[in-house]
Amino acid sequence: MNLEAFQNRVMPAKNKLFRFALRFLGNEEEAKDVVQEVFIRVWNGREQMNEIQNWEAWCMRITKNLSLDRIRSLNRKQTQPVEEAFHVHQQELTPHETTELHESMQRVNNLIASLPEKQRQVIHLRDVEGYSYNEICEILELDMSQVKVSLFRARNAVREKLMKINAYGL
Repeated sequence: MNLEAFQNRVMPAKNKLFRFALRFLGNEEEAKDVVQEVFIRVWNGREQMNEIQNWEAWCMRITKNLSLDRIRSLNRKQTQPVEEAFHVHQQELTPHETTELHESMQRVNNLIASLPEKQRQVIHLRDVEGYSYNEICEILELDMSQVKVSLFRARNAVREKLMKINAYGL
């Protein structure tokens, strides 16, 4: 692989890799360091890259592994609020709507953060990043059935808790 192929195949995934690492680490600087390390590893291993069919999924797997290594080494785990990580902004909202949106996003973020780690990873990759089931299997090194069950359970848990919150007092 030459520099042009690297820039055309690997570099477009930079933002997804960053968001994925940020979700694990909860710290922008740490996430940037992980993404930089991913690019270094991909570049250093470029000679064996002809066997890779899905570059993005392969890079996401490296990002996951490096993030987990970094968490283990720092002996901590944090998550970034969804609205901060993805800059959810709409200019046409009233102050009341903005407050409601912020509170809803905070609730969803807290509910996702309370999920078991595997469910949290799967729901992030599928519903936030938009990866296919096959890509998630490849990234997380799980069977298709494990991915589907984890996603189903994660969505159900979030939905049920939201329904309880919203139905309270009725």
